[in-house]
Amino acid sequence: MTTIEPRRRNTVRGRPKATDGQLECVRCQRHMRKAAVTWPDGKVCNSCFYDATSLFGSCPSCGMERMLPGRLEIGDQPVCRDCARIRQDYHCRSCGQEARPYRRGICARCTLRADLEHDLIRDDTPSEVATLIHALCSADRPESVLTWKRSAKVQPLLSAVASGATALTHEGLDAYEPTGRHVEHLRSILVHHKALPPLDKYIAYFTRWLEDKLAAVENDEIKRPVRQFATWHHLRRINELALAGKPTRGPVHTSKQEITETLRFLEWLDAEQGRTIATCVQQDVDQWVMPGPTTRHAIRTFLIWAAKSRINRSVTLGFRQARSVRLLTQEERLAWIQELLQGDSESLPYRVAGTLLPLYAQPLVKVAEFPMEKVVITPDGLALQLGDPLSPVPEPFSALLREHISRRPNLRTTGAGSPWLFPGFRPGEHIHPNTLMDRLRSLGIDLLGARNTALRELVAQVPAPVVAEMLGYSDQVTQRHASLAAGPWQRYASTDPRQVGRRDTS
Repeated sequence: MTTIEPRRRNTVRGRPKATDGQLECVRCQRHMRKAAVTWPDGKVCNSCFYDATSLFGSCPSCGMERMLPGRLEIGDQPVCRDCARIRQDYHCRSCGQEARPYRRGICARCTLRADLEHDLIRDDTPSEVATLIHALCSADRPESVLTWKRSAKVQPLLSAVASGATALTHEGLDAYEPTGRHVEHLRSILVHHKALPPLDKYIAYFTRWLEDKLAAVENDEIKRPVRQFATWHHLRRINELALAGKPTRGPVHTSKQEITETLRFLEWLDAEQGRTIATCVQQDVDQWVMPGPTTRHAIRTFLIWAAKSRINRSVTLGFRQARSVRLLTQEERLAWIQELLQGDSESLPYRVAGTLLPLYAQPLVKVAEFPMEKVVITPDGLALQLGDPLSPVPEPFSALLREHISRRPNLRTTGAGSPWLFPGFRPGEHIHPNTLMDRLRSLGIDLLGARNTALRELVAQVPAPVVAEMLGYSDQVTQRHASLAAGPWQRYASTDPRQVGRRDTS
C-alpha cells in the first residue's frame, strides 16, 4: 500500500489561549490570568465568553429565541441568560438587542455605526457615504470592521472620503492610491453593494504594470514594438473577453509572461546580435530558445504577431512539446483523496477544493471561481455542473461538501451573499487561485501530476468524449490522455501477432 506524507498545517485559528495563570476556566479547563466574567457555573475565560455570547438560538429550557450563554447542569446544553441565572444584562443600551457588549454596554454594531457617522457624516457628505456606512454596518461580524477601520492606512482614506477630497468613484479611488490593498478592499465593498459599477481590476492592473515595465526600457527600437504588441494584441483581446463577461485573470497572467519574455529576447537580440525584430533571422530565434528555460517559448505569440504586422515574416517558432507527462500512481492518487476527505492536515475549505483536483481532474483555476449555482441538488443527492451532464458527488465527499457550504469562510465581514463556492477575502470576489495552489503544494500534492492521473484513470474507464463533456475539457485533451493511456496496449497489439506468426512457421 502506497503511503503519502502530507505536511500538516496548523488549522487552529485565532490567538493561542494563555495557560500560565492561576485561575481555571470552567468551560475549557485552561488556566488564565484573569477571568472575563464569573457566571453561576464558575469563572469563564475570554475565548469561552466570546463563544458563549456569539451563540443564538432557541433555548431548550424556556423555548425563547435568545442569546444562549449559559449551561444546564444536566447535559451541558446552552441556555439563555435567565434560565442559567446569569445576573449580567447583555441588552445593548443603544438598540436594545441582546448582544455581546463592546464599549460601555453598547454592542459592536451600534459602536461601529456611531463611529462611522461621527467620522464620515458632514453637511456636504456625498450620498455614496451613506451606502458605505450601511454596507459596513451590515457585516455579520462588525468587530472585524472596527479593527480594519483603526488601521493607520484606512483612517486617512476615510477622512479623505468624508471631506470630499476623494470621490467614491473608480476614478477617485485610483487617484488616491490605485495599488493600495485598503483602497481595493473599500472598492470591493462598494461594488459588492452596488454603490459602484463593476470594474475589471485585472485590466487596470495590466495597464499599470505595462507602463511601469516599459518605463524602464530606454531603447526605442525595443520599446516601440513591445508597446504595439501589448496594445493591439493583448490589451484588445483582454478587453474583448471582459466585454463578453469572461474571466480575465488568466489571460492577463499569460500576457504579462509573454511580454516579459519578449522584452528579454529583444534586449538579448540587441546586446548580443546587434539586431532588432525587423532584422532578426531564424538562427537568432533558435539560439535564444534552445539552451534556455521553457518559458522562452512564450515569444512565439510575439513572432506570430510580428509576421501578421509585416514586421518580420522570416522567423517562426513551433509549439513547445512537453518531453514527459507528470503522473502519480493510482495508489498515490487514492491516498491523497482519502487524506483530503478524512485527514486533518488542512482546514475544511482547502480539503474540499483539493478533492476536486484528484477526483474530478479540475484545474485549481476553475475550482477557485466555481459558483454556488453549479452545486445542484438532485433526487439522488448533490451533483456538480462541471459540464454536461451533471457529475454526481459520491459519499463521503458529499457530506464534506455540504459541511463546507454551511460554513463557507469570509462571509462574516462584508461578503454576505457571495455567489462563490470559495469566497475570497474581499467582498464579492472568489479566492485567488494562487492561494489554493500554494496551500495544496505546501501540503505535498503534485498538482499537475494529480490532475493528469485523474484524467488518465477517467478516460481509461469512460470514453474520452464523454469525459470531455462531463468535466468541461476539450476533446483534444481527453483524446490525448486516452491515447497515452492506451500506448502500452497499442504496442503490445502491434508486435504480438508477428511473434505468434513466427512461432507458427517454425
